[in-house]
Amino acid sequence: MKINLFKLSLFFLAISCSDDRSINKHNEVNIDLLKSTNDVFEAGLKLMAMPNGLHELELNDNNQDTLVVSVHGNNSRGYEWVYPLEVIDTDTNLITFFRWDDNSCVNPSVSLLNEFIQDKLKNNKNIQNVVLFGHSYGGLLVVSFMEQWTGELPLEVHTIAAPLRGLGSLSLNCNYKTPTQIPKKSSLFEWRTIQKLDGAFKNLNYDPQNVEIVGSKVTRLPGTYKNNKLGHNWSISWVADNLMKDIQG
Repeated sequence: MKINLFKLSLFFLAISCSDDRSINKHNEVNIDLLKSTNDVFEAGLKLMAMPNGLHELELNDNNQDTLVVSVHGNNSRGYEWVYPLEVIDTDTNLITFFRWDDNSCVNPSVSLLNEFIQDKLKNNKNIQNVVLFGHSYGGLLVVSFMEQWTGELPLEVHTIAAPLRGLGSLSLNCNYKTPTQIPKKSSLFEWRTIQKLDGAFKNLNYDPQNVEIVGSKVTRLPGTYKNNKLGHNWSISWVADNLMKDIQG
């Protein structure tokens, strides 16, 4: 039996087999809504129902000097981002969410994201730093973006539970190549789950997170988080919590 390896790759990257993006498609989501929600699943669907593009989740002001871009994975239902976005929302961060065509190759969306970010920087002169978070398949997008970054500002990239090695024929079909080193003005932090606990990777005979990128800082996440198994989705929350702990001392 002939198997389409590209589709199989996307299957393993899928967070959920159900994905209703027609719900609340005209409702913009903001940080206040995420903070006040009693239903993270409903809030997640609202995130994913937004049209493709870079969405500001809050009003910007002169105190915000860092543009934070969060990039979802394949077939996401969005709920895994609700708590982390709330956590990383500080007075100096402008929180944005990048909706993209996650059923296609990353390169077209990389180009679009670059246009959106350049436009944001042009209209927000107080921004001095750009930080990208890419979860799962979104991790491939943000490292590809890193390699093409030509902006003057420093770029900080975080990949979370991301198969940077590629899966199946993903590299061939999409011309994706794992970075071998980090460009100037950029920094890369890889946050890797334990493969056997990660529902997207546990059935593979290799860990697609394991790559060698010169200059990258790698952290292997623990097995539990708040008394739960730390798998594919909880990984973003763990990273958000621990980054804020470091900032707050």
